[in-house]
Amino acid sequence: MSQLSLDPGLQAALARIPALAGTTDADWERLGGLTNVVYRVATPAGPLAVRVPGKGTAAYIDRRVEAHNAQVAADADVAPVLVFADPDDGLMATAFLASATTMTGPLFRTRAGAPARAGALLRRLHGSPLPFTFRFELFAKIDEYLVYLAEHPAPLPAGYADALARSEGIRRQLAAHPVALVPSHCDPLAENFLDDGARMWLVDWEYSGMNDPMWDLGDLSVEAGFDLEQDEALLAGYFGGAATPADRGRFEIYKAMCDLLWTLWGLIQHANGNPAEDFLAYANDRFARCQRQLESPGFAEHLAAIG
Repeated sequence: MSQLSLDPGLQAALARIPALAGTTDADWERLGGLTNVVYRVATPAGPLAVRVPGKGTAAYIDRRVEAHNAQVAADADVAPVLVFADPDDGLMATAFLASATTMTGPLFRTRAGAPARAGALLRRLHGSPLPFTFRFELFAKIDEYLVYLAEHPAPLPAGYADALARSEGIRRQLAAHPVALVPSHCDPLAENFLDDGARMWLVDWEYSGMNDPMWDLGDLSVEAGFDLEQDEALLAGYFGGAATPADRGRFEIYKAMCDLLWTLWGLIQHANGNPAEDFLAYANDRFARCQRQLESPGFAEHLAAIG
C-alpha cells in the first residue's frame, strides 16, 4: 500500500542517504525480506529500493564485502544501479526496477523462458571481469555456522552429524578436482531474481563471493523447486548447450550441499529469534531434502563424474 507519511525507521534510514536527506513525506511501500526490511521509496530521480539491515545480521555478514560486490555486480549490468551503501552497517539503496517482477518458484514455472534467462544472467555474472572480494568457501562456512551455533544453541536435525561426516568425502573429491572460481551470488533464492520477460537482474549480495560457478545453478534449482525440464533449461541457458558430465556432477552435488549449509543458517535465525517465519521447521525441511538428494539414485555417479 502506498503511503505518504514515512515510517520512523524508514525516515531515519533516508536521513543517512545523501540524495534523500531531509525527506519526510514520500510515496513508499514495505516489500518482502526474511532478515532485512526492504522499502520501495519514490524520489524525484525515480523509485529506489531501500534495504534496512536486520537485527543481528552483522554477526555473520561482512557489509564491506557486500557493498563492494554489489557495486561490481551493478557495473557488470547484473544488478540494479547502486545508489548508496554503508559499509559499516549495511544500509543500502538501489534503483527500483518498476518494470521487473520479483520471481518466485511458481513464477519460474509459469513465465516462459524464465529458467533459461536465469542461466544467461548467471553466465554474465560469472564472466564479470572484476573479481569479488571474499571467497565463499562452502565447508569453511559450515564450520563458521557450527561455531556460532555452539555459542547460540539450536537443535540440529537428527542425522545431521552423519550427513556432515559423509560430506567429508565430497569435500575431498571437490578439492582434488578444483575449478576456476568466479564472482558468484551464492544465495540465489528465486526472490532474488527480477524479471521483465526479456532479461533478469539479481539483488541481495550479502553472501556473495568467489565460488565454484555450479554452486549458483545448483542452489537456484533447489530454491526455486526446479524439475528435470527446468534444470535442463537452466543449464542450456548457462552453457548455450549441454553441460559436461563434470559440470552436471557438480551441479547435482551442490543441490545437496546448499541444503546442508542453509540448514544451519535456518537454525541461526531460530536461535536469534527471527520472527519472519518458523525457522526451526525451515531448517528441518531443508535437511530432509538434503538427505533425499544424498540418497538419490545416481548421486555417487555424479560425485565420481567431477573427477
